[in-house]
Amino acid sequence: MYKQVLLVVACALIDTDGRVLMCQRPADKDFSGKWEFPGGKLEAYERPEDAIVRELREELAIEPCERCLQPFSFVSHEYDKFHLLMPLFLCRQWDGFLRPQEGQMVKWVFPRHIMDLDLVPADIQLAQEIRDRLQENRRYE
Repeated sequence: MYKQVLLVVACALIDTDGRVLMCQRPADKDFSGKWEFPGGKLEAYERPEDAIVRELREELAIEPCERCLQPFSFVSHEYDKFHLLMPLFLCRQWDGFLRPQEGQMVKWVFPRHIMDLDLVPADIQLAQEIRDRLQENRRYE
């Protein structure tokens, strides 16, 4: 049986210490309480880069540097009702101060601790790659 393919985008915001921003899903959404990379669904005729800029504005009230978005990896994950295809971008520069707009909790996590979070299933493989491939600055830990 073929399932609808849902295209979503995600972004690993990385601060100057090498920590990655993770968001906790609100109580009114599927997988509530689990952690994920910020992002969301593409709208019709929207490029992935445009979608991630829009989603970060809407979810976190920041203005990411579009030319600083670096394609990192992607995941293809089957859920019960659909198949999810999700590219993950890295972003190290943005304007503004993070202000979660949907009531979600956020936290900055060093890559080596990212797998300690209770992650949304589709984000597990991407988090493993973040852990294994990103270097972190350990000055302040």
